Amino acid sequence: MNHKNHTKHHSHSHPPTANMLTVEDALARILNLVYVLEETSEELLNSDNLVLAQDIFSSLNIPSLANSAMDGYAVRAIDTKTATADSPVTLNVLGQVQAGDLPSLSVSSEAAIRIMTGAPIPEGADSIIPYELTDERNRLENNTGLDRIQIHSPATLGDHVRPPGEDTSIGELALESGYELNPAGIGLLAALGLQHVPVIRRPTVAILATGNEVQSPGEVLKPGHLYDSNTYGIATAVKRWGGIPKIIGVASDDLGDIRQKILSSLSSDLLITSAGVSGGAYDLVKDVLSELGTVDFWSVKMRPAKPIAFGILKNGDRNIPHIGLPGNPVSALVALIEFARPAIMKMMGKNARALPTIEAILDDDIENTDGRRVYARVQLYKQNDKVHAHLTGSQGSNLLTSMTLANGLAICPENYSKLAKGDQVVVQLLDWLDHYDILTKPHDISIALR
Repeated sequence: MNHKNHTKHHSHSHPPTANMLTVEDALARILNLVYVLEETSEELLNSDNLVLAQDIFSSLNIPSLANSAMDGYAVRAIDTKTATADSPVTLNVLGQVQAGDLPSLSVSSEAAIRIMTGAPIPEGADSIIPYELTDERNRLENNTGLDRIQIHSPATLGDHVRPPGEDTSIGELALESGYELNPAGIGLLAALGLQHVPVIRRPTVAILATGNEVQSPGEVLKPGHLYDSNTYGIATAVKRWGGIPKIIGVASDDLGDIRQKILSSLSSDLLITSAGVSGGAYDLVKDVLSELGTVDFWSVKMRPAKPIAFGILKNGDRNIPHIGLPGNPVSALVALIEFARPAIMKMMGKNARALPTIEAILDDDIENTDGRRVYARVQLYKQNDKVHAHLTGSQGSNLLTSMTLANGLAICPENYSKLAKGDQVVVQLLDWLDHYDILTKPHDISIALR
């Protein structure tokens, strides 16, 4: 962002926020206390999105034998050197070899063997002539047989021959420890014959909502109550990021109930709670956390999602990190994205990278009234080869529909009282959406990791 364009909006009149951590400091403190989980063996098909815990060395040559890259004829290049379309060379066809077969015949002088893609190269052959450069089609159409074949173009030594070990060879490093598995990597491991792979295991994430007014979906809603949306949004995000959600349920605003439910979560690797971490009289989660462990911080200089708690719960010699999200659903999701997502990534052995960002032109003002970093929900779209960011409506932290309409979070820095319509703004791309539909030419847009 070009900050000099925004000095007209700069203001120092914000209320003091000295007791709040910056987003960066809060994240650093979380990541400093979150640890990479241990290695496990995972079935190949269940290892997508996981990180290799060991180097994988090839136990095979792939391919194991020199083989053909084309359907055609295995020949000696020297026998074809005079071939042209007007003056073809005719060779005797000794037989045929298919993928999976071992050739029983050798290619001799002025002879050829018909070969399929992937079939081993017969002894004596050093090149492949694709069938398109022969008269095979005419012979098949005229039913004249394939005991002889005309070659219409000369072969160069080694044409269309895949050497053994071209992809990977015995003893070679195939994939490094730390590699984040994906369809290509899993395909390579399958090609090496592996059924199980050593990976950093997925974290189990306990999810607990709190509040007397909160009910689980499916129950008959009592007057003045609301359904628990946070648990389901959090659990879905945890699954998308590679974790295993463990829904604890809803705790009432009662110290005993909160204590019991938090204790039941201590077999997990991470606890995420929603609500109960601000300064209200019934915000008891912090009290229980202090009793069962330590609270590191509980306020971050951001909007939405200022009241965030982080600490460590003790379970014998195990330390279980706890991230306490605000109760308002948008605040909970924004805090989840900014803090829980990197924490889960680190636990899985990944680089705890921020969401990718893009610069866009604001269609609306973003007001910053109290010196916190603002994350505004926006809809990105492309117009006249420029990316625009349009607010999704009212920015109240209770308005979950505004989040469903957003494909990005536009950031107004702490030290700006306003970003105005027409200003450039940095927008985080929400990682549960496909953003290619908003950009007609995605490669024209510079997308950089923050």
